[in-house]
Amino acid sequence: MTNIVVAVKYVPDATADRTFNSSDNTVDRENVDGLLSELDEYAVEQALQVVEAGEGEVTVVTVGPADAADAVRKALQMGADKGVHVEDDAIHGSDAFATSLVLAKAIEKLEYDLVFFGMASTDGGLGVVPTLVAERLGLPAVTYASEVTVDGDTVKIRRDGDAATQEIEGSGKLVVSVTDQTGEARYPSFKGIMAAKKKPVEEWSLSDLGIEASQVGGDAAWTKVESFEPRPPRTAGEIVTDEGDGGSKLVEFLASKKFV
Repeated sequence: MTNIVVAVKYVPDATADRTFNSSDNTVDRENVDGLLSELDEYAVEQALQVVEAGEGEVTVVTVGPADAADAVRKALQMGADKGVHVEDDAIHGSDAFATSLVLAKAIEKLEYDLVFFGMASTDGGLGVVPTLVAERLGLPAVTYASEVTVDGDTVKIRRDGDAATQEIEGSGKLVVSVTDQTGEARYPSFKGIMAAKKKPVEEWSLSDLGIEASQVGGDAAWTKVESFEPRPPRTAGEIVTDEGDGGSKLVEFLASKKFV
């Protein structure tokens, strides 16, 4: 039996007009549509495949405001068995280090053999959280997996890099992060959507995890956004009229921009 905890994140929709809060320069998560991070869908999918090949349960855990419950709900609709939502006003503004603390404390309260992550978050772009959580849990981390194979208590991954492919093996409790190369994540079926309504979701606060408010939030963050401004609108490009010398004009233009 393999019990897997999958950490998931509720992120602003990448196709939406994303911005920051003018009050504290944190990501605006209230005035934009959000969803389960696409990269975390791959982690949920891999966990489900492992459990379906044998026995066990998949538990998803998220840290975030009230709307973050939608990320848990989507994972349950995909087939996860239960969820945990850590919500506390004091968490607002937390950086990767504080987030890893909250996740690690939540995972410690759960029964698990493996912990799965997506390779990064699609809002912050950080891929360090899985390793930070592994360090806090005192577990090895096998990261950036393009393929995951679980046989008993042995986990094998394939990591495809720019110059080489690595095969990594670990045993016992592990933290695993997967890339979008693992294959398409499943879509929730109507049956899965209906079944998700009956699946348990626990709601925890910082006090439930034994974490002081001073350990998280914007005041405890190691980095902060000092200022931001909207990206300027794109300007019209230069049109080269071909009068028999279009090729020469194009080369001159590219040379002026130091492309050639």
